[in-house]
Amino acid sequence: MIESARGACPPLMPAFGWSGIRPVCVGIMTHTNPTIPFTKASACGNDFLIAPVSAAIGGLAELSRRLCDRHNGIGADGVEWLCNDPEADAMARLFNADGSEAEISGNGTRCVAAEICSRTQKQEVTIRTGAGLKMCRLITRQDSIFEFETAMGEAEVGEQLALSLGRAKPERVLGLRVSMGNPHFVVLVESFPKEWQLDAALIQAQQAQFPQGINVEYVVVRGPHEIEIRLFERGVGETQSSGTGSCASAVAAISSSRVTSPVSVIAPGGTQTVSWEDQVYLRGPATIICRGEAFI
Repeated sequence: MIESARGACPPLMPAFGWSGIRPVCVGIMTHTNPTIPFTKASACGNDFLIAPVSAAIGGLAELSRRLCDRHNGIGADGVEWLCNDPEADAMARLFNADGSEAEISGNGTRCVAAEICSRTQKQEVTIRTGAGLKMCRLITRQDSIFEFETAMGEAEVGEQLALSLGRAKPERVLGLRVSMGNPHFVVLVESFPKEWQLDAALIQAQQAQFPQGINVEYVVVRGPHEIEIRLFERGVGETQSSGTGSCASAVAAISSSRVTSPVSVIAPGGTQTVSWEDQVYLRGPATIICRGEAFI
């Protein structure tokens, strides 16, 4: 049982199809190394490993770093560690590729819902995250591709903030703070800066402004219901997509009267739809890529 600030995390029940740690036979050789079963899933190129916390040995931060390593591990933007929850279908703890723990990933939560739906007949999945309970409603399924609408909760729009990028040539960037249960800094621009990744990294480095770290999104408005985004996530770096980043970007553009809901959010990995009504709703796909076991 894993202890954390959130309390004890009970093991995941066998209903998910994971039977725990066991030897793996390859040819005539039997490996007795401990193994951890995993599912790899992707939401618009934002990829995650999904694994039972009961199979983890050692600290989740270090294990997540090892599993997410794209050269010496399986490779992913993060790991969603699952365990039982009395009020939800599962509790998911998200660890980024660098081993830091995050409150929530909208795409990661949808990948967890896809994993649960792939093993059950559920049409609605409730998942406890560090940002509270999130409900994913299955819209369509085609083989290993699932489309969900997720109730993401209330958005909190903060003040605009002008930041110095700290280069030799004075440069300032104006952005809007938005919280989707995790922190975002959204920069509306006419076109993406040539070195936007460097700018985003310089924004993230301003710990006095962002003591919990920050996810940075650059946003270009393409039409009355359409935006295009680039993402630089806390603990990961540049990503192909982000669920909460898509929501924060759409909310920032709507609150700035640049677009109206619903909003198609185009990211390098694909397009998602964000509606801002009584709360924020996120619609998009999640694909089960593979399942396997990793030596730990």
